[in-house]
Amino acid sequence: MLDVLYEWFWWDRIWLPGNLTWTDLEDKEGRVYAKASHLYVVVPYAFAFLFVRHIFERWVATPLAARAGIESRVNLKPDDNAVLKLYYATRSRNPAQADLDGLSKKSCLSVRQVERWFRRRRAQDRPGVLKKFTEASWRFTFYLASSVGGLLALYDKEWFSDTRHVWTAFPKQSLLDSQYWYYILEMSFYVSLLFSVFSDVKRKDFKEQMVHHAATLVLLSFSWCVNYIRVGTLVLLVHDASDVLLESAKLLNYAKMEKSCQLVFVLFALVFIITRLVIFPFWLIHCTWVYPLHHYTAFFGYYFFNAMLLLLLGLHVFWALLILAMVRKFIFGTLTRDERSDHEDDEEEESCLTDDDVVAKNNNGCLDCLASDNVSHYKTVH
Repeated sequence: MLDVLYEWFWWDRIWLPGNLTWTDLEDKEGRVYAKASHLYVVVPYAFAFLFVRHIFERWVATPLAARAGIESRVNLKPDDNAVLKLYYATRSRNPAQADLDGLSKKSCLSVRQVERWFRRRRAQDRPGVLKKFTEASWRFTFYLASSVGGLLALYDKEWFSDTRHVWTAFPKQSLLDSQYWYYILEMSFYVSLLFSVFSDVKRKDFKEQMVHHAATLVLLSFSWCVNYIRVGTLVLLVHDASDVLLESAKLLNYAKMEKSCQLVFVLFALVFIITRLVIFPFWLIHCTWVYPLHHYTAFFGYYFFNAMLLLLLGLHVFWALLILAMVRKFIFGTLTRDERSDHEDDEEEESCLTDDDVVAKNNNGCLDCLASDNVSHYKTVH
């Protein structure tokens, strides 16, 4: 049964044009092609990324945060109360008013003391600015390195300036060393993001990010196996360009450099719109939708690849609307919170309240959740 499913899944009529078979993608005549077996190395490389990230965040990002005046937040611990701890763990982190009255009686505390207990307990579970800064530093470093590396790998290729050459002599396009490492490292990074997604700072667009990462890995894997590597590297480069600016804006925000943060964020918005909503659909999707038909008739893999690209385009539109909403608030001075931030962000202010519940509210804009992992971190063939 499994053998039948395996043969059906890899049936060349599904993934390749009608005049091609998998034998056309075997190494011969001095040409080397990408193989599905190459992707096994992605998993150990992803764990290597997690290890390097741990070292980087501890020994590089944390000292940088200290120089920027960012320190680990010290939250007031709630008193040990078995009744409230049980309710928090099994029922809700935000008890309703009716439940507060009942908890007050069971715990022998006033309603106000119960509210304060839950506020402090929630504060313990929320990531502080230091954690957000170190995460953003790691992503900024990777995106910067991948953008520079991708540009160096592609700038002198004929398909970089004229996408019609993406399909020249397809599929007889030998795999270059630069393409191999560009793909493998990008895929390993995305797999590492999936491994760490539940320990990283969680955003309100968590589901969209998961869909984005999954679509990215599917597209990268598919384009690797069927030798769509030229267009794949172009899409990677286009997506990485805006992510560098996004993480820069977030770092400036955490360092309380508000004016610089807003300037970089507006620049990021411009680059995002140009790369994700102009170059991506009108150059790259056009390249995968129109030019292949000049060489072969449409087939399932052709529709599958373009459908996944359109899914990513839909996510780009979703994020673009949020970005433009923030830019509008920057311009008119009405931004009070990140459009993509979790509702728990409001509680972070509450965690700073004193026992007298006196606090100076900060209405500065917050960019900490924009991305992505992307408006993420967004990476994809992408």
